[in-house]
Amino acid sequence: MSQLIDRLLFFKKYQGKFAGGHGVNTDESRAWEDTYRSRWESEKIVRSTHGVNCTGSCSWKIYVKSGLVTWETQQTDYPRTRPDMPNHEPRGCPRGASYSWYLYSSNRIRYPLVRKRLVELWREKRKTLDAVSAWAAIQNDPVARQSYQAQRGLGGFVRVSWDEANELIAAANIHTIKTWGPDRLVGFSPIPAMSMLSYAAGTRYLSLLGGTCLSFYDWYCDLPPASPQTFGDQTDVPESLDWYNSGYLLVWGSNVSMTRTPDAHFYTEARYRGAKSVVIAPDYVEVAKFADLWLHPRQGTDSALALAMVHVILREFYLERQVPYFQDYATRYTDLPFLVILDPSDAGQKPGRLLRAADLADDRYHTTEADWKPLVWDREQACPAMPRGSAGFRWENEGKWNLEPFDAVTGAPLTPSLSLGESGEMATVLFPYFGGDGRFGLNEAEPVHARKVPVRSIALKTGEHVQCATVFDLMTAHYGLSADATAWPDYESNVPGTPAWQEAITGVPRERCIAVARGFARNAEATQGRSMVILGAGLNHWYNMDMTYRAILNMLMLCGCIGQNGGGWAHYVGQEKLRPSAGWGPVAFAGDWGGPPRRMNGTSFFYAHTDQWRYEQLTPREQLSPLASPEKWPQTVLDCNIQAERRGWLPSAPQLAVNPLQLGQKAAQSGQDPATYVKDALVSGSIKLACEDPDAPENWPRNMFVWRSNLLGASGKGHEYFMKHLLGAPNNVMNEDSDQRPDFAKWHDKAPEGKLDLLTTIDFRMSTTAMFSDVVLPTATWYEKSDLNTSDMHTFIHPLQAAVDPAWEARTDWSIFRGLAETFQRLAKGQLESETDVVLSPLQKDTPAELAQPYGDEIWRSEHPIAGVPGKTMPQIAIVPRRYDEVYDRYITLGPGLEKKGNADHGLQWDTTAEIQELKQTHPSVSAKYPERSSLFQDTDAVETVLMLAPETNGAVSARSWKSLSDKTGRDLSHRLGGRDGDRITFADIITQPRQVINSPVWSGVSSTQEAYTANWLNVHEYVPWRTLTGRLQFYQDHPWLRDFGETFATYKPPIETHSTPEALGAAHDNGNPVIPLNFLTPHQKWGIHSTYAENLIMLTLGRGGPVVWISEDDATRLKIVDNDWVEAFNCNGTLVARAVVSQRIPSGAAFMYHAAERTANVPGSEITGKRAGIHNSVTRVVMKPTHMVGGYAHLSWSFNYYGPVGSNRDEFIFLRKMNDVNWFDTTEKGQG
Repeated sequence: MSQLIDRLLFFKKYQGKFAGGHGVNTDESRAWEDTYRSRWESEKIVRSTHGVNCTGSCSWKIYVKSGLVTWETQQTDYPRTRPDMPNHEPRGCPRGASYSWYLYSSNRIRYPLVRKRLVELWREKRKTLDAVSAWAAIQNDPVARQSYQAQRGLGGFVRVSWDEANELIAAANIHTIKTWGPDRLVGFSPIPAMSMLSYAAGTRYLSLLGGTCLSFYDWYCDLPPASPQTFGDQTDVPESLDWYNSGYLLVWGSNVSMTRTPDAHFYTEARYRGAKSVVIAPDYVEVAKFADLWLHPRQGTDSALALAMVHVILREFYLERQVPYFQDYATRYTDLPFLVILDPSDAGQKPGRLLRAADLADDRYHTTEADWKPLVWDREQACPAMPRGSAGFRWENEGKWNLEPFDAVTGAPLTPSLSLGESGEMATVLFPYFGGDGRFGLNEAEPVHARKVPVRSIALKTGEHVQCATVFDLMTAHYGLSADATAWPDYESNVPGTPAWQEAITGVPRERCIAVARGFARNAEATQGRSMVILGAGLNHWYNMDMTYRAILNMLMLCGCIGQNGGGWAHYVGQEKLRPSAGWGPVAFAGDWGGPPRRMNGTSFFYAHTDQWRYEQLTPREQLSPLASPEKWPQTVLDCNIQAERRGWLPSAPQLAVNPLQLGQKAAQSGQDPATYVKDALVSGSIKLACEDPDAPENWPRNMFVWRSNLLGASGKGHEYFMKHLLGAPNNVMNEDSDQRPDFAKWHDKAPEGKLDLLTTIDFRMSTTAMFSDVVLPTATWYEKSDLNTSDMHTFIHPLQAAVDPAWEARTDWSIFRGLAETFQRLAKGQLESETDVVLSPLQKDTPAELAQPYGDEIWRSEHPIAGVPGKTMPQIAIVPRRYDEVYDRYITLGPGLEKKGNADHGLQWDTTAEIQELKQTHPSVSAKYPERSSLFQDTDAVETVLMLAPETNGAVSARSWKSLSDKTGRDLSHRLGGRDGDRITFADIITQPRQVINSPVWSGVSSTQEAYTANWLNVHEYVPWRTLTGRLQFYQDHPWLRDFGETFATYKPPIETHSTPEALGAAHDNGNPVIPLNFLTPHQKWGIHSTYAENLIMLTLGRGGPVVWISEDDATRLKIVDNDWVEAFNCNGTLVARAVVSQRIPSGAAFMYHAAERTANVPGSEITGKRAGIHNSVTRVVMKPTHMVGGYAHLSWSFNYYGPVGSNRDEFIFLRKMNDVNWFDTTEKGQG
């Protein structure tokens, strides 16, 4: 019946009544009901996931209707676990369930955008000049250049075509390469595991040009330096399923139920199974509701609590009685039996370096790399002995790099002594104490403590005798348990290391500290290591985070928990587990066309080029051990970084103070080998490193790409310094230059503002970074492209898949950079064609260069120069031919490098010829230049290439990689492949159902449907050494820099004083309301993943609709603030405005601003500056720790995102006060809620 007739018959629709008039029979159309019936209908359902660095890596159903994504729900078809283990699903969270809102929201970037002033300049110059000359003309005009920089962040974008945007960017890149050098091109994109080929798209483009790829894991402060210090590994951890195997769970600084939503059910299920749970956090976090016990130490003092727990474990489980399992584990798998030389000091001796085979007179010990083979004391033979498995065995390829308990010299069984107590010889050893220095969390004591330690006197090849002690004896003394048991303090004594001592610092009752330590160790004793600690950003974002982490790891190592299912450490900050890394790496960094790539640690880069070093208040000397000699240390943190770059410990970007392309030309003219020419010039000082004058225009980064990231918002510590110095944009910096002046860097009285010529952001939404960019390119969302996604939380590999085509004019990341490469190649003709590049590389981890400096004291271009030896005492120097006229052809084609050299990862190497040949057949080249190669034209081509080359997704490749490890260790490990040598995982497989990766020696654990993955399993169960100096888990760090900073062992160091809240600043900006300083913390939030979803309307509705700062009831009373009042937080670094959340779960003295906010979501003006207020990072500034700059020293060597300075921020303080007026720059309201 038609709608018209239906309406005409409206008054005849009643046909009668029933049920005594309570019901009516009608005759009418019910077509309207179809609206509700069809609400949940869809035309297709596509599997995808979210590339958002949440660690979830969840499989989702994406529903499409009328060509549009309508909603998403969780997939429930994960492979099942064994019957007595919980299954993985459901995996997902409210944030992921709201993602489809972004696709068609007003915040979606729909077209290429360029800042209006810049495009006006560009179009004017293009009327008469070619593209490269047009860009050069703009840059050569300081007034024109500054005119568009000053508009950054103020809106004013105009829509342009893709062709125009690509031409502008490519011209800028070419001009920069010609004028300044390719290393002045910089790219930042984080966490490749969340969308691997989207990341690789940009880094492949940059690497083909010779540009610089910045690290992120260290800059985010997600990297725990304690992991490489202890394990020689970046971060390998158990999957969340393994929580279920644990009998005792310490949840320390991690809010599992709120920030690990997809995995939280494993925590609950472990508790149902009977696991004990203790939550440790300063605030009453959400996960504390599920715990048996909640401990709340003062923020930033956790290492004191952990050290006291270790004190209890050492005393009760190692000294007063010996647990056989603990003793055996510590002897086999840790460095506790290794011998340490004691160095003379004024009032005794102090721990020095490890005794090495090269120290002894016996020629049998003088084998290859004897400097890298530390020794133990053999109890049976009563002499020093050389155990297998240390770093010196790793690269000599004799099959002795294993942990089998045999003497490497004699082949006899080895019985290392944990203690030398039976020797009868004692020495007085001095240990530093730092607990009396810092902003808060103090407990005064003598700066040096003397304790008795058993020793042995050992003759050296020089003829002298030295006293040596084991790491175990030194550590027990360090913890207050000297060789003289009568001198041990009781638990009630306020002596460093005791439960009473930590109570004075942390506020945790000593009885609870003792009870948790005992419970943790007793469970580990009863279950052989099934005690686990789940760690998070709450601990790792402090300046001395490695002291906290190492203290906690000490508990796990002493209790034999590492490498055991249900035990170990579980650090979940950042989705770092890129499982098919070996297949991905050559594609991502263009290793198939040669190299090496230019890669730079992000923290050092941003510290230097946002000029945060100019405002530094902390000095290296004030952090030194009282046993160190301060006079040999430079004045500033920047000097330490420069020394590290000179020595080859850290990379540089830009690298040299000259264009590296010009060096190849000059070397050719001189008739010298280019590498020798550069080395001689560096040693003589005729060429300098760019880091020695970071504010000189020739050393500025010039073009920056940001993609898959909100660099200036979510992760830009020192946000306002980015605005001022890197961008030249409006900013709220209220700081002044420090009085410090570096020894090794040139000082400019006037700091530069606006170093970047061009900032290009590629995103699907208008983020804070996009707002401050010059060019914004629209990229596909996670439901509009093909890609790969893995996580450390499970062992599956997930796809991102295009449910619909990219909306409006958006393109995938792969096609965006492919288009740029095509335009670059076209414009490069006659500008840049075949060039010779000079690339400096640091002494990299997992290469023979990690054994460059066995005693850590090599240096060149200092007061006492020595001969510069590339790859030994200074950076490695490589000559790289560039074909700028083939950038596009090489971008879309897999190069010949893998056929020539094979593939490699983590120091292992294997052949890939068969896979390359198969790719040529299945994915033939579309390049006319290289028709014989395989194709990388489409993102799906790149995906299949990664899956083909990676041992985690190709069983045949995995078999060859296991053979490589077997040869290196001398042990047959092929059985760990688990019979999957014939398996292969393709993109078609993973879009059908999640697939579990194949076991690979690239990672330290194994997994199957029967067993959960846990890290370090191979080390413990297959005698594969850790990639450390000793080949074992390391309690002791003997590098000279760590010795000088008093960090040979984990120790307590209070939060630092950043000097950001001087009283004069608070007084100068008095608005009549009370103001107090508070410790400023930024935990992960509930309604977003970093800044993604921070402006999502659905999530804003569930939260408070904008930025908020949480404070305690006590502090609110002092500040006369009530809930929902507008408040302003400020310090020297900048200012932010938010609403106050007053809560009894927040400790006094702290302010929590959950990470992360966006400038686009309800940010009014600042009362202090009169400008738009900032975000959470506006009140932060990075302070680097010198001990993280060490390199060329086995496990303490730099590698991309493995080790290096991290961007800590939780030691920061703010002033907080209530606002009188809130200025939106169009209306004004009062500050009360």
